[in-house]
Amino acid sequence: MEDNKVSELMQFIGRSYKGCTENDRMHGEGEYTFPTNTKYVGEMKDGMFHGKGMLLFPNGIKYESIWEDGISKQGSFTFVDGLQYQENNWDYCDGSDRRFYSERCNGIRPAGESQMTDLHPPRPIPAGCYDCADGFYDPVTSVITSYSGGFVRSADDSEHEWIVRTCRKAWGDGGGPEKLVSVKVEQKSNIM
Repeated sequence: MEDNKVSELMQFIGRSYKGCTENDRMHGEGEYTFPTNTKYVGEMKDGMFHGKGMLLFPNGIKYESIWEDGISKQGSFTFVDGLQYQENNWDYCDGSDRRFYSERCNGIRPAGESQMTDLHPPRPIPAGCYDCADGFYDPVTSVITSYSGGFVRSADDSEHEWIVRTCRKAWGDGGGPEKLVSVKVEQKSNIM
């Protein structure tokens, strides 16, 4: 009966919880789902993350940690491709080595097959949009949607500027290399 109370309350506020409870609070092992579909799987105490647990993000990134009263005390962040973040001596994409993690693991592709993202081939970007790492950004609506099409957030002005300046844009609308090679070459011959 207690589990149903917590579950019903969570659904009412846009979240869900499956697991043990005590005094109408999450307590023991459980799975808490945020409205963004990010999940916490692990130990709880008095309604907070407490003990071993991990955050699983919809894009495949995970954060494993030891939690104390809802605060991460010791954790590790792993990207979708398996690359684990290191706070010290981080040498990934630092300017001296610009290879993607998959290129570090599998080697660099031959000439003419250069990678533009860690995924090869890169995921197709909808026309007029940008790939901003956690989804696609539509500059007309200022909305970022997940790769599966769900709403992620609305971008503010500074995020819009960063995305337009930094991120990959769909080809065929000014963002691809076909615009860079638009010089018409005329060849003249001196042979008579």
